[in-house]
Amino acid sequence: MFKGHPKGLYVAFFANMGERFGFYTMMAILVLFLQVKFGLSEETAGDYYSWFYFGIYALALIGGILADSTRKYKLVIFAGILIMLAGYAAMFLPGLSLNLTLIALFTIAFGNGLFKGNLQAVVGQLYDDPKYAKLRDSAFMVFYMGINVGAFFAPFAATGVRNWWLEKNGFLHDGSLPAQCHQFLDGKMTDTAAFSELANKVSLNGGVSDLTAFANQYIDLFARGYNYAFGIAAIAMLISMLVYIFFNKHLPNKEKAVTVDKTKEEKEKSGILPTLLAFVVGAAIAYGISLFKDLATGMAFGLFGTFVTWILLSATKEEKPKVTSLILVFFVVIFFWMSFHQNGLTLTFFARDYIVKEVSAFTNLFFTLPSILSVIVGLSGFFLIIGKDKTITNKLIGSGMVVGGAALAYYFITTFSDLNAIAPEVFQSFNPLFIVFLTPLVMGAFTYLGEIKKEPSTPKKIGIGMIIASIGFLVVLVGSIGLLSPHDLGGQAVPDSSRISPYWLINSYLILTIAELFLSPMGLSFVSKVSPSRFQGLMQGGWLLATAVGNKLLFVGSTFWGKLDLWQLWAIFIVMCLLSAAFIFSIMKKLEKATN
Repeated sequence: MFKGHPKGLYVAFFANMGERFGFYTMMAILVLFLQVKFGLSEETAGDYYSWFYFGIYALALIGGILADSTRKYKLVIFAGILIMLAGYAAMFLPGLSLNLTLIALFTIAFGNGLFKGNLQAVVGQLYDDPKYAKLRDSAFMVFYMGINVGAFFAPFAATGVRNWWLEKNGFLHDGSLPAQCHQFLDGKMTDTAAFSELANKVSLNGGVSDLTAFANQYIDLFARGYNYAFGIAAIAMLISMLVYIFFNKHLPNKEKAVTVDKTKEEKEKSGILPTLLAFVVGAAIAYGISLFKDLATGMAFGLFGTFVTWILLSATKEEKPKVTSLILVFFVVIFFWMSFHQNGLTLTFFARDYIVKEVSAFTNLFFTLPSILSVIVGLSGFFLIIGKDKTITNKLIGSGMVVGGAALAYYFITTFSDLNAIAPEVFQSFNPLFIVFLTPLVMGAFTYLGEIKKEPSTPKKIGIGMIIASIGFLVVLVGSIGLLSPHDLGGQAVPDSSRISPYWLINSYLILTIAELFLSPMGLSFVSKVSPSRFQGLMQGGWLLATAVGNKLLFVGSTFWGKLDLWQLWAIFIVMCLLSAAFIFSIMKKLEKATN
């Protein structure tokens, strides 16, 4: 997989694992933590969640500007790691108020802004060398797969720590209980019988006589368990920092490049007029959006408008076709991430409220870390057997892994109960797991198509990814037909009759992951390939800013969660993905021309 690639790819691969671990910890538990700790509604928690993910990506613009202006990409990346580490350490502290929690989240987002886009730019710089140029697309696929190794373990770690802390203090986990606790404490619960029954069910120390004391204690323990999960994310960031400190010498030093002198046209385009015009356009967009939503949301979209206007006005005649093509792709990216990142928001609500709480022994294989690792070992052995390397040694190792994995899986199945409790956070592990396993398959398919001269261009892969994403939401839409919607429940817990098999959501994540592999690493490759040299960090920041705008639109899901039928909610994202695919295919010739 790494064959023929420069050593710097290893460094980026491993240094980014900590950031991905933290990212997926947040994706798995942040919105749930906000609801548990502060009793927020889905809509309010969704607003905070969307602002956090907007910040993570939007602040990459600042990181890109800093790195491009100083040429010290590696130093800016290191600063980002340090700041993220400080943010996760703050989230580890129990008892923070909502305002202090938001400050800690901003710290993480700011550090990520310095780190993420610039690391991607540095990976692209590795392949500016003609010796490695042909490996650029595959490099971003490998990079993308590697960063998701850390992401796979994050939900299991978060869930494990939270459940350990609850059990240590005499309680079992039930994801629907914290909301019931808040309702009870706020005096909004009319019938306490069902609440009392749930409280008795999770208590390991006998029946619950004082519901008020139980509700306060359960909320506090649940939230503290999540705090400790954030602490594990801080440890992962520390490991990434050490990897980066010791091995960053293998990454290119762009600061040593001699491209300081600007052409006459570049100097003219860098004047104050483009900046002023860009701010005027951004302000107009901010004002227009604020009339429909609010000023803060308007400012978020105004920032994107400012960026687009400034980059178009600052580009020279030679740079403009490439910059225009990138901006068109950025618009498509907005709607992909608005849909895809529902996995940490409305799809997490769906996992908590509409997926069965208990599963069979076989299904439970995929919901505990030791058992799913046995499945991974067996599948890895199978792929080793059928891989290109047909040596006897590989076949023997592969066969041993298949047998060993199968034996362990059988052992786990026989030791599990007939019904086993599952946690909604664990669903976030499926996306990175699918990325790790599907990346070699997708790379192999692209390689084969390349050999027979039929590989789709990078822009076509992005368009195909949007169509596949719509199919992913179609699966969960079909699964939602006939279920009671949140607005039908009146604040009551979802009855078991409206809970469905986890395979609906697992298959939706599988299809969405395939879409992600067609779009996200291909988009990163497209940006690094097409960006004018003086805008490398800035355009990676632009890609992430577009992602940020998509994440700001996440509130669409949480806003309509309690207002529409479930199938209608998922239909919104299907339509968005299909319209985006139609748009990108309509400008395909222009995009393909920019890559030549």
